[in-house]
Amino acid sequence: MSPATAKTPDVSRRSERSRKAILRASMELVGDVGYPKLTIEAIAARAGVGKQTIYRWWPSKAAVLLDAFTEVVHDDDYQGGLPDTGDIEADLKTVLRATADEFSDAAFEAPYRALAVASAADAALAEQFVARLQEPGLEVYVRRLRAGQEAGQIDPGLDLGLAVEMLLGPFQQRWLTRSGPLTHEFTDRLVEMALRSFAPRG
Repeated sequence: MSPATAKTPDVSRRSERSRKAILRASMELVGDVGYPKLTIEAIAARAGVGKQTIYRWWPSKAAVLLDAFTEVVHDDDYQGGLPDTGDIEADLKTVLRATADEFSDAAFEAPYRALAVASAADAALAEQFVARLQEPGLEVYVRRLRAGQEAGQIDPGLDLGLAVEMLLGPFQQRWLTRSGPLTHEFTDRLVEMALRSFAPRG
């Protein structure tokens, strides 16, 4: 084959394959060895790339992991929002039960906990963590509570952002500090107590 007819390598496709391999490797490794032992060198070796390839795209292992985890959780769930069957209590119980199961799954729990802990010591990472993971997740709850207001199930004067923090705060605290199990009984009681305080007055 002459130089004139040789096929030009698709650099963008090769770069995308490398990027996906790096993100996949970071998720696998943080589950295998934990965040403290996770290194750029180990990610590069698992992904089959040079570490300079990683540093060309990301400044740190936390940044790699944030991108990897964001891709995992940012699926159609955020765009579709929470279920709305007309029964807000049942809908929130269904979602929080599923969330408890997810947060109890090591494949999900390890990278999310690693990012939460790393963010506490890194203001720039914390800003990205909140903007890319926490805020989109909270917004779907706000939208569901707003639908509840429109249906007359939630007090019309309720601060929805604060209400969502009240609903999810105990869940996050229990998970982060490992102060108790994330059982369905716990999440059901959390929804019931929150909705009693969110109910229309009078």
